[in-house]
Amino acid sequence: MTSLQNLPAPSNGNEQMTDFPQGFTLHVGNMGVKDATNDLMLLNCVPETTTTGVFTQSRFAGPNIEISKDNIANGTARAVAVVSKNANVATGETGYANAKELTELVAAAVNANPNEIIIGSTGVIGVQYPMDKIRTHLTQLNAPFSERSAELAATAIMTTDTHAKVASASAGPATIVGIAKGVGMIEPDMATMIAIITTDAEISSARLDTIFRRVVGHTFNALSVDTDTSTSDMAVVLASGQAGPVDEKQFETALSEVCLNLTRQLAADGEGAETLIVVDVTSARDEGQARRVAKAIVNSPLVKTAIHGRDPNWGRVAMAIGKCGDADINQQDVSIYFGDQEVYPTPASPQKLTELETYLASEEVRITADLGIGDGTFTAYGCDLTDGYVRINADYTT
Repeated sequence: MTSLQNLPAPSNGNEQMTDFPQGFTLHVGNMGVKDATNDLMLLNCVPETTTTGVFTQSRFAGPNIEISKDNIANGTARAVAVVSKNANVATGETGYANAKELTELVAAAVNANPNEIIIGSTGVIGVQYPMDKIRTHLTQLNAPFSERSAELAATAIMTTDTHAKVASASAGPATIVGIAKGVGMIEPDMATMIAIITTDAEISSARLDTIFRRVVGHTFNALSVDTDTSTSDMAVVLASGQAGPVDEKQFETALSEVCLNLTRQLAADGEGAETLIVVDVTSARDEGQARRVAKAIVNSPLVKTAIHGRDPNWGRVAMAIGKCGDADINQQDVSIYFGDQEVYPTPASPQKLTELETYLASEEVRITADLGIGDGTFTAYGCDLTDGYVRINADYTT
């Protein structure tokens, strides 16, 4: 598989409008869930659209996740609906009944069966849906819809995101377009944010599942903002088949590009974030060890605050490596770099430290830890920790 570390940096989704691929139409609207902004994203798919997905592993997952996991097991879908500004989590039997009714209302709007509907929800936990408002809106809808803008869809699913997140790539005759949201509670067991990837490639649900899980392992599951796992998020991919079959290697490379692009956008837009942090761990015993060490570094509040403070304090990186506790990590074999500059074991000169302070003020900072053990590698993506993060989350429900 193509190295994911060398794919191009993401755009912010604002340079040009991107349409969903053939076989997908869109409705967005305001149902009055919380305020006057759009809070519904409904993506309609042609019949026989294949699908797969990965879901949060939280033991407090919402009913939308439970229902969607059951429905997606069928391997096909006719629509994905996302309600923003209300997570519908910890809402008991009423919340489950409301989620079931949501699938029925969406199914009626797109002339499908409820078990062909995937539903997502994001926002405040512990609040019931305003079902009267949701019913009023959805009962007035009839597919097919005329809209196809991915930016419009990405904007409708935002909560505390600062911009819409869209990425696209081509695989032979097929197009892949993805949208995502999520800037807090991102430390995934399985892709804990909302991402919806669409393609007009023709591919079976079984092959789509194998490829998607492989890609997610190096993209969405390499992402961490604050080590907290969301209760309600998911990543799904849908293939309409309208462009015909494609070479699977080309498809996987393009899918990786889209998912990595979205991963980097999510990390860079972490709540209050000012700096994208990319952590490369090399020469580990295996990929599993490299993943653990990379996550330890990118998740460390001390590393995050050092980057935010433009402080080239490599000791905090050494601390994060050391706390992993692996017996085969020997400090005399480890090398640490900020950007291209080695800082341990060979210390940087005073002039280089001054240059590093400037480097740490960049929009993207790369930390490399070479463990000197084997050939395992992994790259993790995160962001700095700022007072903005504290303010956003201190005032989230008020």
